[in-house]
Amino acid sequence: EIVEFQKIVGGLAELVDQLAKAAESEKMKAIGARNFLKSIAKQREAQEQQLQALIAEKKMQLERYRVEYEALCKIEADQNEFIDQFIFQK
Repeated sequence: EIVEFQKIVGGLAELVDQLAKAAESEKMKAIGARNFLKSIAKQREAQEQQLQALIAEKKMQLERYRVEYEALCKIEADQNEFIDQFIFQK
């Protein structure tokens, strides 16, 4: 009976070891997945910051172009007025 008991206990210990190894393996997979998701989140955050900076840069560029366009429109209007005055003087 002792030999049979030792076999049962040995089998049980082996089963517990296998379950412990499987649990540790799943734990490592979960940690790896969590770290991967954190890394993706950080990458997306960095990408979002880059895009926000690009948007701000493009808005500033658009404002510069708008100011330049308005200045050119004023110059064009002044030149057209000058041409009209010159034509009417002749």
